[in-house]
Amino acid sequence: MAIWNDQGELYHLGLKEGDVGRYVMLPGDPGRVPLIASFLQDAKPVGHHREYVTWTGTLLGEKVSVCSTGIGAPSTAIAAEELFAIGADTLIRVGTAGMLQDEILDEDIVVATGAVRDEGTSRQYIPLAYPAVADFEVVNALVDSARALDVGCHAGIIQSKDAFYGELEPESMPSEALLRYQWEAWQRGNVLSSEMEAAALFVISSIRRKRAGCVLNHLGKMEKTIQVAVGAIERLILKDREK
Repeated sequence: MAIWNDQGELYHLGLKEGDVGRYVMLPGDPGRVPLIASFLQDAKPVGHHREYVTWTGTLLGEKVSVCSTGIGAPSTAIAAEELFAIGADTLIRVGTAGMLQDEILDEDIVVATGAVRDEGTSRQYIPLAYPAVADFEVVNALVDSARALDVGCHAGIIQSKDAFYGELEPESMPSEALLRYQWEAWQRGNVLSSEMEAAALFVISSIRRKRAGCVLNHLGKMEKTIQVAVGAIERLILKDREK
């Protein structure tokens, strides 16, 4: 499920076999990759092509990578497919989101258990009746990591959308009434936050029989969110070794 260039590298990521570990953290912003990679040991850049910046280091002696996805589901889907093609099997989105519920404080994080498929990419894979759910091992590892770090954590459903400004400026859209109706429905339905990548990541990972999760913060305060993701991967490494 991948296209390769003449140099034997993935067409979009510019990576080859051995460049990444089985565990990969996925920020949207390429500029956040070096920051996240700084939480690994001996991290070095291994690829930079288009919106995809990739670094690889280690945690507990295991190879772990960080790869940016760019904004939105289409580029995230490409990253997931190509990472799976070179050996990754556990992907954790580490990003930001708009929060829908008042009880979520600015310093809290959200761990997604599933996502509203309000984006178009996953529909190219499978009908909408198929749910977008995170892997339960990854969810448990993220929640346990947050608790160990004493970080306020909310686990539940999030929404993935395509149009950033549809949420931010619905009054400027011809579909204003629909956008406002849907936003109220998500809030009343206890959807925790809104972002643009997770639903496609979850659907593709489920179809490919891989693991995926997602941890989000509100104001771009990445350090705690990264620490939670790193702690989760360490927990997964130890459990995977037991298997």
